[in-house]
Amino acid sequence: MHWQGFCAWVLPGVPMPDVAPRITEPEKFDGPEVLPVSGRELVVERDGRKLVDGAALTIDQPGVTALMGPNGAGKSLLLRLLAGLIAPDHGTVTWAGTAPDRLRASRVGLVFHRPVMLRRTALANVAFALKVSGVARVERHDRALAALASGGLEHLAASPARVLSGGEQQRLSLVRALAPGPQALLLDEPTANLDPGSTLAIEDLIVRSAEAGMRILLVTHDPAQAQRLADRIAFMHDGQVEAPVSADSFFNEPASAKASAFVAGRLVL
Repeated sequence: MHWQGFCAWVLPGVPMPDVAPRITEPEKFDGPEVLPVSGRELVVERDGRKLVDGAALTIDQPGVTALMGPNGAGKSLLLRLLAGLIAPDHGTVTWAGTAPDRLRASRVGLVFHRPVMLRRTALANVAFALKVSGVARVERHDRALAALASGGLEHLAASPARVLSGGEQQRLSLVRALAPGPQALLLDEPTANLDPGSTLAIEDLIVRSAEAGMRILLVTHDPAQAQRLADRIAFMHDGQVEAPVSADSFFNEPASAKASAFVAGRLVL
């Protein structure tokens, strides 16, 4: 995997308990500005096909924007564009009005659909994220422990990250991305295929991060999750993004025929 793709944004088996673990408030830190995170007229072509076709989306308002749409719409690809992991064939991505750069990469957190773990302990995974974001060595241990505690993972600090359960790894991915104190957080189906306890723990972190003022873009196929978490919904299909609307408007008065079909559970062609 590309170096920046791993660090990003950044990087979180023992069965999950029946009750969600104790979770403390994620710590917040200062850093360079990246807001708004914006993509305009984005196009990505592969083998003559436009996977992203003139998409535009800006992440600036506090809270959660859910990005929804059928499989193959380009949602995961759009997240990678906004995170600066790949460059569009046409169009522009900007962070606070300028092109993405490595110096600010940890300020745009990205959690992949499938966790990517370093071959080291859970604590060392988080400490590494802090290292690449420029945190002084003397601060890393305590900040990494605080990050683990924010996700109820402090008891697993010394455990090899790759032997954790899927839910624990995904929580570790999320707290690792949160540890450097990002201004924007991009989540690609972070609870897909997880048990209810893990889903609850991750959603709790998302809610508390949003309440603290973080800007979050959440890709989800789960309408119930979008209704629980999202303030706004952006609908993507055929590589294009409809303007975000309030969650209530999206589910009660879809703005397009394709969005209406998606909400109704029909196939979107």
